[in-house]
Amino acid sequence: MYVKLSKFITVMKKLVFTAVIFLFASITYGQAFKEGNLIAVHVITIELKPGVWMADFQKFHVNTLIPAYEKNYPGWQLYLAKGLRGINQNKYGWIIVVESEEVRDKYYNDDGSVTEFGQAAAEKMKPILEEAEKFGKLHRTYTDWIIL
Repeated sequence: MYVKLSKFITVMKKLVFTAVIFLFASITYGQAFKEGNLIAVHVITIELKPGVWMADFQKFHVNTLIPAYEKNYPGWQLYLAKGLRGINQNKYGWIIVVESEEVRDKYYNDDGSVTEFGQAAAEKMKPILEEAEKFGKLHRTYTDWIIL
């Protein structure tokens, strides 16, 4: 009986230790919004070209477009999302987290036009965006939100 209890306690200690390490890692490396972050929410409707599957569109965004975007727009994080409920059910979206309005404003003017700095970043993205066109045509609306 003592041996079984001892093994049980050893297993429980390992589980608790693992849980504590996991929790610490999650807190340390987890994404948290901070005051002043800008969140851009883009709602996307895509007209897929014949022979293109939505899975292809998703895979390209996650594996190619998003990494290129984040490389060419430092201070930005981009996520692809899919609406599950509500008015945007079954639509896709980009959720863009930008460090601040100042970082966004380096790339875009108040009227939404691209700055000179933004044009340089867009030029680097041109081959990726041209490749994205093979999937279909995107229609999007957006709203920028600031974390208070």
